[in-house]
Amino acid sequence: MGVARIAIAGSGRKQRKLKGRRVTSTRIAEPSPDVLRASAVLPRPSVRGKFLYRGSEKLYLRGVTYGPFRAQEDGCEYHTSDVAARDFRMMAQAGINTVRVYTVPPRWLLDLAHEHGLLVLAGLPWEQHITFLDSAKRQKDIERKVREGVRSIAGHPALLGVAVGNEIPASIVRWHGRKRVERFLRRLYNAAKDEDPGALVTYVNFPTTEYLDLSFLDFSCFNVYLEDRERLEAYLARLQTLAANKPLVMAEIGLDSLRNGTVKQASVLDWQVRTVFAAGAAGLFVFAWTDEWHRGGLDIEDWDFGLTTRERKAKPALATTRDAFVEMPLAAGGDWPSFSIVVCTYNGGRTLRDTLDHATRLTYPDFEIIVVSDGSTDDSAAIAKSYAGVRVIETANQGLSAARNEGMRAARGEIIAYIDDDAYPDGHWLHYLGEAFRNSSHAAIGGPNLPPEGDGNIAECVAKSPGGPVQVLIGDNLAEHIPGCNFVVRKSALEAIGGFDPVYRTAGDDVDVCWRLQERGYTIGFHAAALVWHHRRNSFRAYWRQQKGYGKAEALLEQKWPGKYNAAGHVSWAGRLYGAGLLPGVGLISRIYHGPWNIAPFQLLYQPAVPLWQQLPQMPEWYMVNLFVGLLCLLSLSWKPLCG
Repeated sequence: MGVARIAIAGSGRKQRKLKGRRVTSTRIAEPSPDVLRASAVLPRPSVRGKFLYRGSEKLYLRGVTYGPFRAQEDGCEYHTSDVAARDFRMMAQAGINTVRVYTVPPRWLLDLAHEHGLLVLAGLPWEQHITFLDSAKRQKDIERKVREGVRSIAGHPALLGVAVGNEIPASIVRWHGRKRVERFLRRLYNAAKDEDPGALVTYVNFPTTEYLDLSFLDFSCFNVYLEDRERLEAYLARLQTLAANKPLVMAEIGLDSLRNGTVKQASVLDWQVRTVFAAGAAGLFVFAWTDEWHRGGLDIEDWDFGLTTRERKAKPALATTRDAFVEMPLAAGGDWPSFSIVVCTYNGGRTLRDTLDHATRLTYPDFEIIVVSDGSTDDSAAIAKSYAGVRVIETANQGLSAARNEGMRAARGEIIAYIDDDAYPDGHWLHYLGEAFRNSSHAAIGGPNLPPEGDGNIAECVAKSPGGPVQVLIGDNLAEHIPGCNFVVRKSALEAIGGFDPVYRTAGDDVDVCWRLQERGYTIGFHAAALVWHHRRNSFRAYWRQQKGYGKAEALLEQKWPGKYNAAGHVSWAGRLYGAGLLPGVGLISRIYHGPWNIAPFQLLYQPAVPLWQQLPQMPEWYMVNLFVGLLCLLSLSWKPLCG
């Protein structure tokens, strides 16, 4: 990605002081009765995979930043309850559902937010622009402030969560070292969780410190100001890679109307909002609700990032943002490609109903569902036939590849979406895929497959074990391999290579098709939000059978593609594997690219390849050797020569 211009709030800006009016603040000490009653029935926001939820409903954050403003006599930085109520009323009318504040809000502000159907992401300010780790006393003081701030708002029904920091400068991170900063942020995260275990906790990062490993956070937040659509799309794909299986939220986007004009501000915000949601983000905050802003003891006059003026008159950007929010995550109109969802099953009745329950509830405008029962002897075919509109094809048992080819031949859609009978799609699965296909020439596109909660401890262990279905990426949105449980391909491209090879009866078919597509010059894409929930094996016996099938498939692949394998018989991937069950490198030195004179706007973390000796625990031979040694140890208990 090329160098892009980034505007960081407060950097290089001349600040001038306005004459503010003194307004008396009205405090509300406790939540109102209505708020207390509502808190008993409304579930708190939670994280599931790449998205936020409130109860069973997906929660997309359609947010704006708010304040801080000139402090009143009592220290309140949010005007009076009347002013805040007027602002919140306008926000709700504009389709806004979340507000980000930069300081700990008073309880009455949270009450007002709740009354207007708004959630609040509360900032916890501290001395992050100085060398805060140089003093143990200062560290304790920061932790104390975080605890007091969270404690003062803990459990409020309007609270989305808290941000334990915002944009620690790159120079400070470099001075202390990223590891020390990461450990301190984890300390603040734990402190916030201690005070309010049910609150979501994040830290707001920005591009020049993107290399911080903050995977312990509940969701990933970034402030990014990019005024070029292609660069924003590319950087969002990178941020999704960094966020891994956590939700990504853009904590600040926007454009200054003072320098660019209100018409351009509206135009840019329109595509910025749509681009962020199309990239699969869980939400965003437009900076800011109003041009009125106070920082460092000064009223900021020389920029106008607000959707409204200081007098709360709507700018054109408010209307375009409202329209984009209404259509999120993706606009309903346009020429959407048609899909055929193909589910191949062999005695998969235990989980097939879960798959079809979710697939039939998809709201995509043009799709069909085909179930291929590959010689099932259980009730799989009967289950599929009980769903109106689902086409069922029953065949003799021929294997997975042959079943997938039956689905290909029966498909009416221009794109075939293969999903396993032990998986089910996210509600916007086809929407994200449709948007990706109509904006690219990829022959196939995949997405994450994540284990759902509640499958049990064994399934959780299997999900974190080697040998699971993982994607291999050669870029943030370009793949070398995508697993068959979430394998979506243009029908024309699949037919051009002759479909799936029937020799692969249980596994390996997806790897073979990926390699054949790329051999023909096609590309394979990856979309971080096109996810399916994939049940893992829930017993050791089932996991063992699966791995035996994978081993047979691996042998067949090596026979067909000898050039893809090294001397030890293992695949030599050009890309990098992503997913659970992969062991991190130990003792490897990572290098951060800061650029000439430490001014690179995007600083990448370069990691060397994991050496062979560290890859051994992920190889079958490792477990065979350990099994052999274990058997020898047991034998030595009764055979004395082994002990001598």
